[in-house]
Amino acid sequence: MTRRLAEVARKVGVSEATVSRVLNGRSGVSASTRAAVLTALDVMGYERPTQLRGDRARLVGLVLPELQNPIFPALAEIMGNALAQQGFTPVLCTRTAGGVSEAEYVELLLQQQVSGVVFAGGLYAQADAVHSHYHHLAERRLPTVLINAAVDHLGLPQISCDDAVAVEQVVGHLSSLGHEKIGLVLGPTDHVPSQRKLEAFRAYAGKLGLPVLDELVEHGMFSIEGGHAAAARLYPRGATAVLCASDLLALGAIRAARRQGLSVPEDISVVGYDDSALMNCTDPPLTTTRQPIEAMGRAVVELLVKRINGGEVAAEELLFAPELVVRGSTARRN
Repeated sequence: MTRRLAEVARKVGVSEATVSRVLNGRSGVSASTRAAVLTALDVMGYERPTQLRGDRARLVGLVLPELQNPIFPALAEIMGNALAQQGFTPVLCTRTAGGVSEAEYVELLLQQQVSGVVFAGGLYAQADAVHSHYHHLAERRLPTVLINAAVDHLGLPQISCDDAVAVEQVVGHLSSLGHEKIGLVLGPTDHVPSQRKLEAFRAYAGKLGLPVLDELVEHGMFSIEGGHAAAARLYPRGATAVLCASDLLALGAIRAARRQGLSVPEDISVVGYDDSALMNCTDPPLTTTRQPIEAMGRAVVELLVKRINGGEVAAEELLFAPELVVRGSTARRN
């Protein structure tokens, strides 16, 4: 803060005390000097204090990877409602193949002088992706919250579902049904939540004396097609149950089983992750891990608004407990 005051004061040609009075909205400063200080802030890339940002400061960017996975529209609705209750307007930014990138959305949002940004399912969760736009937000101290595990050293607060607990619940359930060769269908190899699930599986399955084989782990894109391709490779290797990192992957795994003449759950038990909309209406209804998105979404907004209002928010991860929802896609091993 002291460094910022000094830089702006030198730029405008006034004292640091004058800059401080402008930033704190105090009287005793002429309109022309006040305008010069605020212009200098903008030109030098510093964020204006919330009370000086004008009407557009009531905007919050919600950056999502896509809307085909039902979990993301559900999250957007929860956060949008919570933001509206706090007097903010959500700006939905959805990435599409060949469309606007995350970094480009960040620049657009900064141009609109948004009060804050929320990311869900973003590039922050991929270790091999470019993260410079997150560092840019952290450097500018724009209130930003990430949903679900991110790579280290981004310096931003996170709200996450506890992957280790989720895996323990699923493995315990499948083990109780007599399954020993449990396969995993995960996201890309550099995807942090998928890495956490794999680490938790290896640790917990080992404690239960279950085989932990590399040949029973497959990675793919988060889509029905990705789940189909990954599971199709697993089934010939003897897996009798499959733990998937999303519901869409699980639906793909069920389709792959049927294409190979297998029945779910008679021959193969399949477990998803998210408990997104309509998973109780699939054939069979999907056993899955429910993310507490209502609580998570409201916690995100609470952290963000606290930061916008000048409160301190630690750059740490808050973990929320998942719930295993047992339906018809898992059964005792024959």
